[in-house]
Amino acid sequence: MNNKDKIMDIAMNLNRIGNWAADDYKLKQKRIIIFLAQTSDYLKSLKQSIFSDNFKKTFNHFINDYRQLEKEGKQGPKDELAWAEKMMTWGNILTHRAKLLK
Repeated sequence: MNNKDKIMDIAMNLNRIGNWAADDYKLKQKRIIIFLAQTSDYLKSLKQSIFSDNFKKTFNHFINDYRQLEKEGKQGPKDELAWAEKMMTWGNILTHRAKLLK
């Protein structure tokens, strides 16, 4: 799987997680945690990747935000809808920015 595909999988996971959290975080918490772990694995596999400057800035910003979002997701967000929206926003940003990858 190439880097663009991994970024697209991450984006899709973020949107799924966000949708599940918005629907009913507590009911879907186990599934959310599974997908957070999968997303983290994808991110680890990209650790040594070299990205263009245009994408790298976005990706680094995402990595910093994701650490906190993942932590909140595992503990249970204080504001589930706001957390869900952040996840979906990052999913959409990564989907659009992945166009910069080859």
